[in-house]
Amino acid sequence: MHKRAYGAVALSGVAALALSACGGSSPAPTASSSAAPSASETSSVPAAAPTTTGAPVRDANVDLVIWTDADRAATVKKIADKFGEENGVSVSVQVAVDTRQQFKDATKVGKGPDIVVGAHDWLGELVQENTVAPIALSADTAAKFSKPAIAAAKFNGQNYGVPYAVENIALMRNTDLAPDAPKSMDELVKMGNEIKAKSGGKVTNVLIQQVGKTGNAYYTYPYLSAFGGGIFGQSADGGFDPKKVLVNSAGSIKGAEVLADLGKQKILSTNVGDDNAEGLFDAGKAPFFITGPWATTNAKKANIKYAISNLPTLQGGGQMQPFLGVQLFYVSAKAKNASIAQEFVTNYITKKDVQLELFNALGRPPALTEALDEVAASNADVKAFFEAGKDSKPMPNIPAMNSVWGPLGQASADVISGKDPQARFDAAQKEIVANINKG
Repeated sequence: MHKRAYGAVALSGVAALALSACGGSSPAPTASSSAAPSASETSSVPAAAPTTTGAPVRDANVDLVIWTDADRAATVKKIADKFGEENGVSVSVQVAVDTRQQFKDATKVGKGPDIVVGAHDWLGELVQENTVAPIALSADTAAKFSKPAIAAAKFNGQNYGVPYAVENIALMRNTDLAPDAPKSMDELVKMGNEIKAKSGGKVTNVLIQQVGKTGNAYYTYPYLSAFGGGIFGQSADGGFDPKKVLVNSAGSIKGAEVLADLGKQKILSTNVGDDNAEGLFDAGKAPFFITGPWATTNAKKANIKYAISNLPTLQGGGQMQPFLGVQLFYVSAKAKNASIAQEFVTNYITKKDVQLELFNALGRPPALTEALDEVAASNADVKAFFEAGKDSKPMPNIPAMNSVWGPLGQASADVISGKDPQARFDAAQKEIVANINKG
């Protein structure tokens, strides 16, 4: 769903420490990635060449240690430095190559950071392994965030994170090719075919969507959601129930049938994946592109005039609803300085100016409503992506989600390639349930 830049840097409120590289992530969420964009994020600190893939060694000479990836390190350092100056504490921001796994491993042996920055879909696993601590947000503070953002930070009814950004996919179109936004998928296909036919061979694709040979469950979900299908049913507390897998539910199968039809019409193809999707759109090869805010930077660099609109409706169903991704600050269950860590996330990250600083540097729409409103008032892209995702549900944050990505992604690729939707999604359901039961 997005690409991450490679680089390496470790930063400290006292000194910059040369550490390891931040690895790239696949465009589909996996056990170590989420729906968060980062290819276009900027850093004021140059990245050093990677020397090791090992975890950072906790800086023992400072009061507060934060781990994050290289994309966010420079920005988090600036914010942490200000917090340190205002509160008389020393701070170190260090880069981890595989942030989630290295955080878990180091925390279990008491060598991890006080705070880690990461996606909300890590949450269930981190709680299950006793590596993150509850965070007590007051009702007044929680109310300053959107309800979905706060819901994404909860597991079993308990809050474990402070949101700082949200993201979701929408429909991007090349306005030179398609001045008007289609409301339905049928309209999109009709418009796209007409544009392609009149282009003299310049337009080669109607719709760009990441599929690839192994599929992409992140981009599959909106087709299922349009018919009331999905991945997990709800639990009693409003969360996700791993015992209620919906991959082969009636609604999900209807979504799979749409994927199959789009594959048959050659609108979607397994030849389009994370390695070439943006390039095709940025070369003017397609009028339509299902993607997230991470794709806007390269489109601008390519001088593509674009606009963002809601995902289309599907015939016989409703509007496609994407996953909502939320980025969080977590506090370690074994934080050396828990009180300082809690103060930083609950009373500093929740400030409007801090959320705006994170947005301005990293490009992710703020999770704080007041900050989002200010940004959306002057940024058409942020406003449009927000509108496209305002009714979306957070991506499941339960550990069982790790069992979903591979089977569901492959099933979607297979039906786009021509295999029977019912048979393939039945098989994916069976495989997912088996994987969950093994865990």
